[in-house]
Amino acid sequence: MSEDAAFEGWPADAVAAGLAQIVEQSGASVVLLGSTRRGKETAPRLAQKLGAGCVTDVNDLVVEDGELVAGRYAFGGATVAREKLGTAVKVFAVMPKTFDAEGASAGAGDVVSPALTVSTAVKVVDRRAKEGDHVNLDAAPLIVGVGRGFSAREDLALGDDLAGALGAVVGCTKSLADFGWLGEDRIIGLSGAKTAPDLYLSVGVSGQIQHTVGVSAAKLIATVNKDKEAPIFAMADYGLVGDLYEIVPALTERLKSV
Repeated sequence: MSEDAAFEGWPADAVAAGLAQIVEQSGASVVLLGSTRRGKETAPRLAQKLGAGCVTDVNDLVVEDGELVAGRYAFGGATVAREKLGTAVKVFAVMPKTFDAEGASAGAGDVVSPALTVSTAVKVVDRRAKEGDHVNLDAAPLIVGVGRGFSAREDLALGDDLAGALGAVVGCTKSLADFGWLGEDRIIGLSGAKTAPDLYLSVGVSGQIQHTVGVSAAKLIATVNKDKEAPIFAMADYGLVGDLYEIVPALTERLKSV
């Protein structure tokens, strides 16, 4: 644990330098980071300082024959690559919610305040608040996902109403963020959040692999789509085939009456 001012704002060069010193002082051979935006910026920097191998976006990590084997999506999410690192020190950036802590017992350990010598070349010249609202899809227990089945930006209000009736947050496919209809923090999939909600309800989402890898860990998946051949139905527990402009308002009203 360190309160060095050099870490304020998480400058990746300072954080990587500090972590490298901690690894060297402790003799650690495996380093785990979260595969978030900050984590993916820090992990390769740390690996370079340690002369270590690095794998990011890890969605599986197991021991086989005494060696750690990491799984990660490859070819746009169409397959899973299994990778081993041959270096003495190994750095893995693991996707959020890959492992469930339920049932784990607390281990013994000490809190240590290491002596670090770090600095940063980053100079903050200005800070501006990001426009729009912000969501944490990684932690959301209920998510309504919206896709290109919506014909216009203003129609996304139907998704907002449905999410409100469920007490859910709204996520989207990358295409809707590319259109500027929703912010980047709403993207689910390879380019955004990897979620594991109790319920993922998609509306107008076709189910391309680049999106569905972000919801494959959901406990329950339901979908509304007018195309009965849409790939999303192959992974959904429940599905409604029909016009979202008819189904969603009726579903929302039903939920409000429960």
